[in-house]
Amino acid sequence: MVERLLVPQSPFGTIAAPAAGRGVIVSDRDGLGIATVLVRNGQADALAARVKDMFGIDLPHGPRRAASGSVAFAGTGPETLLATAENGANAFAASLMETLRDQAAVVDQSDGYAVLRLSGPSVREALAKGVSLDLHARAFAVGDVAATIVSHIGATLWRLDDGKDGSPVFEVVIFRSLAGSFWDWLSESSAEFGLTVAPPDRIRP
Repeated sequence: MVERLLVPQSPFGTIAAPAAGRGVIVSDRDGLGIATVLVRNGQADALAARVKDMFGIDLPHGPRRAASGSVAFAGTGPETLLATAENGANAFAASLMETLRDQAAVVDQSDGYAVLRLSGPSVREALAKGVSLDLHARAFAVGDVAATIVSHIGATLWRLDDGKDGSPVFEVVIFRSLAGSFWDWLSESSAEFGLTVAPPDRIRP
């Protein structure tokens, strides 16, 4: 009997730019450790203290994102946060489950979500075709987080520091099963500006 091994695949592993140009620059954030953190009843202060001690991060209040080093926490709802770690994969959630078990319920989302980083001089114009939020710098500041709908697809969106060229940088989180539909929309919305697929470090703030 031939043994067949399952090999993890990125949900955006075969993406390709539909039109030349650098109006919108996109990179796959596959490999992130991702976990939903649900605060236990009465444990908000204890959780904040624990996260501060572990990561040096002041937990955000409301729809904001705070980061230190490779770890970040984004407020996505009442007493709910989305934690991410660079290259953390499933081990990140496992570590949070162990260290935060008295203060929060932790659910591993590393294999359930897909994440793209978006930048470029025309990224706001492309996103405006499907995002019903005002993403202007005056309305959506660095560190802001929104749970929203992108072309009928549920998504979480946050803004990072601007890129070296001054372009805004966003990350968008969607369910992995909807990655293909989201990519179809993004490709069409970005085509007139030109879309480039790049490694994450090429547009890292």
